Amino acid sequence: MKSIRKADSAGFCFGVSRAVSMVNELIEQDTRVCTLGPIIHNMEVVRELEKRGCRAIESIDQLREGETLVIRSHGAEKEVIDRLNKLGIDYKDATCPFVKKIHRIVSETDPEEDLMLIAGNPEHPEVKGIISHCSCEHFTFNSEPELDIICNNILSKNNKRVNIVAQTTFNEKEWKKSVKKIKKVCTNPKIFDTICNATSVRQTEAETIAAQSDFMIVIGDRKSSNTAKLFHICEQRCPNTVLIETVKELDLSRAEAAERIGVTAGASTPARIIKEVLDTMSEEIKSGETKLEESFEELLEESLKNLNTNERIMGTVISIAPNGEVQVDVGRKQTGFIPADELSNDSAAKPEDVVKVGDEVELLIMKTNDQEGTIMLSKRRVDAQKGWEELQEKVDSQEILTGKITEAVKGGVITIYNGIRVFIPASQATATRDENLEDLVGQEVNFRLIEVSQRGRYKRAIGSIRSVLKEQRAAQREEFWKNCEIGKRYKGVVKSLTSYGAFVDLGGVFGMIHISELSWTHIKHPSEVVNVGDTVDVYVKDINEETKKISLGFKNAEDNPWEILKREYPEGTVVKATIVGLTTFGAFANIIPGIDGLIHISQIANKRIDKPADVLSVGEVVDAKITAIDFDKKRVSLSMRALLPEDEQAPAKAVPAVKDEAEEAPAEAEEAADTVEAPEAEETAAAEE
Repeated sequence: MKSIRKADSAGFCFGVSRAVSMVNELIEQDTRVCTLGPIIHNMEVVRELEKRGCRAIESIDQLREGETLVIRSHGAEKEVIDRLNKLGIDYKDATCPFVKKIHRIVSETDPEEDLMLIAGNPEHPEVKGIISHCSCEHFTFNSEPELDIICNNILSKNNKRVNIVAQTTFNEKEWKKSVKKIKKVCTNPKIFDTICNATSVRQTEAETIAAQSDFMIVIGDRKSSNTAKLFHICEQRCPNTVLIETVKELDLSRAEAAERIGVTAGASTPARIIKEVLDTMSEEIKSGETKLEESFEELLEESLKNLNTNERIMGTVISIAPNGEVQVDVGRKQTGFIPADELSNDSAAKPEDVVKVGDEVELLIMKTNDQEGTIMLSKRRVDAQKGWEELQEKVDSQEILTGKITEAVKGGVITIYNGIRVFIPASQATATRDENLEDLVGQEVNFRLIEVSQRGRYKRAIGSIRSVLKEQRAAQREEFWKNCEIGKRYKGVVKSLTSYGAFVDLGGVFGMIHISELSWTHIKHPSEVVNVGDTVDVYVKDINEETKKISLGFKNAEDNPWEILKREYPEGTVVKATIVGLTTFGAFANIIPGIDGLIHISQIANKRIDKPADVLSVGEVVDAKITAIDFDKKRVSLSMRALLPEDEQAPAKAVPAVKDEAEEAPAEAEEAADTVEAPEAEETAAAEE
């Protein structure tokens, strides 16, 4: 009995499927898309995408204005990513998570202590990317002889710690042999088995099927690394193995002559091409003299189980699982289920809020799996299709709509309206361009639709929050200017900082707090007092009617350090002061933030000293008495001597208050020196007597 066995693992792997889906979604949004190199190693798919407007480029220098770049699943070299980020170029990263894991491993090595071995083809884009992320000395090998050269010439003479990773599609048997050899040559090597599990499964399954087949067909692009490895593996177990890219290359005479036919496909082979090959063999074999058993039809049906049907059906909700998956009765022998991410376009919505047990809902068939007896369904896609006509009406009416922001994406945010994803560009998402889009996620916002377009089955909806905010702010401005007056207090939000002040949103109108108005003490930058996003209490200090500019006050009179000094530190108060400066005539000491006083050299000790530095040091905390305050000139005099035990010398005259500004201290010091000159003379005379 003639049979055909298709590998369950044939076709797109996770990383490739993710990359192709990302490109398709962008095209559906009418985004101009280009990819850095072919998105996958399958020219059939690449040509199809080109027809839909996606072009492949070899360098980011070939990017055109307005295009979104997609990094393919192989990843890109670190220098390329760094340059994209530096230039601010809009791009989507479809690098396979397994490849990103390798990037992380090689980037975390120590340049001084580590040495990295990379198993893979050094000319392959994935390996080039891995090499670019490597932070230590590294070597690549693609075969056992190449590894032998490294072991004999490098590892045997090197004391560094050896690490080894593999290209995700590296031959598993070759990898095991390589690891065994490394363990013999090196002491305690760090081995990271980075071959993708899907690759391992695909190769093992292909080898098993090939060993049981008379004729083995490998479907995939000849430039694909993983397809070439599959062909090599299958050819060793089944000499009658062929590699074809499309059904046109299939030699049906060889298929007719074989009793057991095996089929597998590379990770970059789309399901459509696999289906064409299976359908063609089925028709040719059935039209010949060989009579096929019913089991072949069942096998063929099973082989196509991962293909989309795009058929709409009605279903009744049976249950809702804890993981969000919904089971549905679709009136067929298969069990229908809706994955959590296919239930609603709102990723934050709870399944029980979207559907209830017993609800009858219209669904789209995504995939069927007859072996497991299941059908994967989508509700969100049907909802999106139904709501499209209503969206067009909203564009015409310019009605203000309400929706929750579900996510921030490259270049904007997404909201959901009637089950349809509406893209709001960054330029239309906020009142000003410097606001963080992430802050919008989870918020209910008002917006209006500015564009709804259709091109075949590809549709796009674009909204604007900014146009609504603009109208609201115009109304707020009008109301503000009706009631604004000098001295009136407002609550505002700090929107930006400059070296000279902070700009505050008062509700449709901006005012500025000058840096001198932010603090009673000297500050170098407004960020020392306020940050962007802070809510502040301010008052209108001045209004320029012609330019509509508003100067704001922020400091409160009761916070003035001189008012605090007057209120809490009268003359005679003993304080703990910190020495902040030393001169030849005395020491400056900080009493409270914003106020320094002078301890004249004659008031430091109860004996004569040559210079203050002989007794005091900057940063030292001392006990001092406030002996004089001049609030008009803003000067304070301090005395340590007044707190020392009395001696037999005549008391010194009180030293006048001295200004705390260092640049005026010399003149005040001279005045203080004149004041204490006579007492010192009297003391000298007394000593002589």
